[in-house]
Amino acid sequence: MDPEIKLTQFSHGGGCGCKIAPEVLSEMLAASGVQTLYPNLLVGTESSDDAAVYRLNDEQAIVATTDFFMPIVDDAYDFGRIAATNALSDVYAMGGKPILALAIVGMPISKLPIETIRQILAGGAAVCKDAGIPIAGGHSIDSPEPIYGLVALGIVHPERIKRNDRAKEDDVVILGKGLGIGIMSAALKKGELNANGYKQMLEVTTKLNKVGAQLSELPMVHALTDLTGFGLLGHMLEICRGSSLGAEINFSQLPILSEALRLAELGYATGASGRNWSSYKQDVLLPEDMPTWQKNLLTDPQTSGGLLVTCLPQKADAVLKTFHNAGFLDACAIGTMHKGAATVAVQ
Repeated sequence: MDPEIKLTQFSHGGGCGCKIAPEVLSEMLAASGVQTLYPNLLVGTESSDDAAVYRLNDEQAIVATTDFFMPIVDDAYDFGRIAATNALSDVYAMGGKPILALAIVGMPISKLPIETIRQILAGGAAVCKDAGIPIAGGHSIDSPEPIYGLVALGIVHPERIKRNDRAKEDDVVILGKGLGIGIMSAALKKGELNANGYKQMLEVTTKLNKVGAQLSELPMVHALTDLTGFGLLGHMLEICRGSSLGAEINFSQLPILSEALRLAELGYATGASGRNWSSYKQDVLLPEDMPTWQKNLLTDPQTSGGLLVTCLPQKADAVLKTFHNAGFLDACAIGTMHKGAATVAVQ
C-alpha cells in the first residue's frame, strides 16, 4: 500500500461513528407491523435488535444482518478486518453462529489503487476464515468514499435466540470489551494516536465476539446485544425500553481501554458522541458534577464493541467465567436492572 494513502482522509466519518443518530433512525424505522404478517419472522425491526431472525423449522432459525461503513483506520488490510469483525458481531449478538457472508464494496476507483482495495477485501476474508465461513459473493459499486462491510448470515436454535428486550428485574449487566474505540479513532484521524494505542484499538476491534454463541446456551442470560455506534448509553437504553425496565450503571466499574482513558481526559471525542447525547439525554440521569470526558466515554460510538449482557444475579460469576475463558479478560459487571421507567442512571 502506498504510505501516502490515508484511507480516513477519504471519508467524512469512520466506523460505527457513521451511523445515523438514534432519534433520527427511530423516526425512519417507525413501526410497520411487518412482523404480524410473517409469523415465522421471530425478530424484526420492532425492538431495534442486532439482526433479523426467521424460523426455518423447529430446530433452526436464520440470522440475517448487514453492516458496512467508511474507514476507521488508514491501513487497508486492518480496515477490512475491523469492518468484517463488526458485521459478524451482530450474528453472535443474537446467540447465533455465522455460516456465510457476502461482501459490500463501494470504492472511489479513480482515487484508490487496485492493490489498496484488494488489501481491504483480503482483511475481510481473513476474519471470515477465522470465523470458519466463506465470503461467497457480494456487490460492488464505484462510490465517492470507501465503503466496506458484509451481509452476514447465521444459524440459531429458535429457543436459544438472545434478544435485546428480554432483561429481567435485578439482572446484573455485564460488558465484554473495553470502551473508547471512537475516542481513539478521533485521535488517529488527527495523527495523535500512538503505536500502543493503535495496537490496543486493533486488538479490540478485530476480536470476534464468538462467545455470543456460547451465551446462547445459558438460560441465565436474559438479554444480549453488542455495542456499536450509539455508545454504551444508547444500547443500554435499547435494552431498557424493550424490557420496560430501568438500569443503573456504575462508572467506576466500566472497563475502559487505557489509551482511550488518557485521550478522553485530554478532551478527545467524536462528533457522533455529541449526536448520540442529543438523541437520548432526556432518558439518562448523570451526576451533576460528572466531567465532560466521562460523558464522552458513555456516549462514545463503538466499532466492533463488546457484548452487553443481562443475567441472573446469582449466575453473574458463571457468565463472567464464560467470557474470561473465551479470552475476553476485560469483561466485568457494570450495573443492574431495576423496576421503573426506561432510563439509565449513572453513578
